[in-house]
Amino acid sequence: MANKNLNAAKNAKKDEFYTQLVDIENELKHYRQHFKGKTVLCNCDDPRVSNFFHYFSYNFEQLGLKKLITTCYKNQNRDLFSQNDCEQAIWLEYYGDKNNNRVPDPEEIGIHYFNGDGDFRSQECIELLKEADIVVTNPPFSLFREYVAQLMKYGKKFVIVGHQNAIHYKEIFPLIKENKLWLGYGFRGGAAHFISKYEDVATAGNHKEGMIRVSGVNWFTNLEIQKRHEDLILYRQYSHEEYPKYDNYDAINVNKTTDIPLDYYGVMGVPITFLDKYNPEQFEILGTSTMDMSKGAPYVGGKRIYERILIRRRQYGADCVPQSEQPHLRDADGSIQYPMPDTTLPLAAEDPETYNQTDRSCK
Repeated sequence: MANKNLNAAKNAKKDEFYTQLVDIENELKHYRQHFKGKTVLCNCDDPRVSNFFHYFSYNFEQLGLKKLITTCYKNQNRDLFSQNDCEQAIWLEYYGDKNNNRVPDPEEIGIHYFNGDGDFRSQECIELLKEADIVVTNPPFSLFREYVAQLMKYGKKFVIVGHQNAIHYKEIFPLIKENKLWLGYGFRGGAAHFISKYEDVATAGNHKEGMIRVSGVNWFTNLEIQKRHEDLILYRQYSHEEYPKYDNYDAINVNKTTDIPLDYYGVMGVPITFLDKYNPEQFEILGTSTMDMSKGAPYVGGKRIYERILIRRRQYGADCVPQSEQPHLRDADGSIQYPMPDTTLPLAAEDPETYNQTDRSCK
């Protein structure tokens, strides 16, 4: 399976996945307006080899940053794939170019030593977190729940890499539902190549030397981006035959996000890929089939189907009422017509990859 790389690393508690610079550039170009005058923290990186440090230090003036901080866990060696076996780690701070050559020279970078190991959960690292305005990094996938919980506790803005499996976590999905966290623009094709010393055992054919391919990775953020406010263009019409109700839940089943009917305002179960198109002004997230269907997984005609996200259309910018409770309009022949919002919807890209025109890589 395509996720063998991720599973193998998680089972061995190995999280050294280094993101390619091109992937960082392709995502962060959509957030440039958020960084002006801000202190950025990259707290899951070796600052001397991290592409996150590279991106922010070389674009410090263009972004208008106030300060850049990067921390290192149990590592003082320049070896990219260190063994994290040094109990004292370092952190760097950078205030921008001082000699006008637009290059972060070594003498312009402040080097500081931790008393401890540089773990993001340590009190030393927490003090740096408090100082930061925005956190940008690729945290350990195995600690994603804990990492996000810390960001929420201290009220931080962030753009971080995570696996789409995190969407199912009981600690993460409520944040998505409450619009406290959402998906960024993503990796091309929903997969990424990370610089890593682990064996690439993915079944996909596009292997790259010195890297592993991990499918289903995403960027997670709580910074506002244009994508989040683009309406999904709907063109399908509702019918009982094409959109059957679940055997064990009062909602219709929608097999593809692009097949969401334009004239239905009741509860719908949609694939998890819907989150890539989610606009909170157009839809309301009610829950998931796993967490909110009291009778278990969704069934249609006695057949179990994949997990669904339960959503409902919004009407005129407010919460919609079930379709049966809506006022209906009738044509001359007496057939019911469901009211549509009296607004022009902007064009939205149907293909997630069209959001990222350039080719991608990792950290």
